[in-house]
Amino acid sequence: MKTKKQNVREAALEILESINSNQAYSNLLLNSSIKKNEIPKKDIGLLTEIVYGTLQRKMTLDFYLDGFLTNRKKIESWVISLLQMTLYQLVFLDRIPDHAAINEAVEIAKRRGHKGIASLVNGVLRNIQRNKLPSFESIKDPAERLSVEMSHPLWLVKRWIDQLGFDETKKMCEINLTAPVQTARVNTTRTTVADCLQRLEQEGYQVAASDIIPEGIQGLKGNLANSDSFKEGLLTIQDESSMIVAYALHVDGNETVLDACAAPGGKSTHIAEKLNNGGNVLSVDLHEHKVKLIQQNAKRLQLDNINTKAMDSRRLPEVLERESFDRILLDAPCSGFGVMRRKPDIKYAKKEEDVSRLHTIQLQLLESLSPLLKKGGTFVYSTCTVDVKENEAVIEQFLNSNDQFEKDTTLVERLPASVQKYANGHELQVLPQYFGSDGFYIAALRKKVQ
Repeated sequence: MKTKKQNVREAALEILESINSNQAYSNLLLNSSIKKNEIPKKDIGLLTEIVYGTLQRKMTLDFYLDGFLTNRKKIESWVISLLQMTLYQLVFLDRIPDHAAINEAVEIAKRRGHKGIASLVNGVLRNIQRNKLPSFESIKDPAERLSVEMSHPLWLVKRWIDQLGFDETKKMCEINLTAPVQTARVNTTRTTVADCLQRLEQEGYQVAASDIIPEGIQGLKGNLANSDSFKEGLLTIQDESSMIVAYALHVDGNETVLDACAAPGGKSTHIAEKLNNGGNVLSVDLHEHKVKLIQQNAKRLQLDNINTKAMDSRRLPEVLERESFDRILLDAPCSGFGVMRRKPDIKYAKKEEDVSRLHTIQLQLLESLSPLLKKGGTFVYSTCTVDVKENEAVIEQFLNSNDQFEKDTTLVERLPASVQKYANGHELQVLPQYFGSDGFYIAALRKKVQ
């Protein structure tokens, strides 16, 4: 039997409910829902906005709703999700008339529930429409107020305030509530930035050269992953922060490079392009299906200097020769706190104990991989998080127990000029507010010759 296609708001509700009940990833569910429901192109933006916006502002929306719900615990979770996403439209989306959003919510409540639920939804939303929303000023503690107003868990806000200070934490929370600009990296083994921009414009995309990365471009309108230029291997979708990593490795065409946690291959392919199809990159990832993604990307980009392997990188010394790589990149598994704009569900799914567990894994990976680096070689450690325990603390602990390694303070001069001011000796911590990219950490270490 053919499943009934849903409209935009029904599809949004189903996605939000799947995230709540299954801890599923919003980006994957969104793509699947667009295909399954054959959402028209003109409505994809609205669906994305409702889903991401509701997730991003979830704690704020709950703060508002709590003033209008008498017994929340007795209300089914899908009804709460419906109220949250409708309230998001009322408060944060100017282009949708209030009456249209409310009427649609009531109709969904009727179809999915019964008359009593429809009456509850209508009553709560009309009551909100008639009355003022509660003020954040009623929350006296500054950290708690920031947590609710910017919809970030209190434990995380307190942690960031301790590590970064209140002002930087506030800026980071604010930018986490905004939509990221899509960026891509031009494959300079096949074309130039100028030619690629021209081709994309001819295809109808609005694009601009990156101010941060010489081979980077920004997609201002239209999804670059659907472009002919992407399909023909002239570009790779990648965040500007992530593009900095290949600069940190400092390759010039002949090096043997290990990329230890490589899927889906954005950094591996960037390194291979920087090698200008010379040298060799061994891209390793734990899962076979993820390794296939690396292979597909290398093939699309016409890069012949990438080999792949599926295994736990901690076991690589069992199968690879000691001191056999000129460069090693460990883009370590991490909390992902730097990519909340792309995956807003991360901030609710992660717990404080996850950070300690990840710290242990990150250190194990560094320890396991270090014997594979040649003397005088460069080891780059990177994460897409902003937490000190996963970043600076991992590097310090590794250096304290490995006297063969030292900080590589020449990192700064290798970085793109626009990024150098953010670096500090051997390391670089990019916060999302610096230039609108993902939060990212990069450290460069050198294996001593003696």
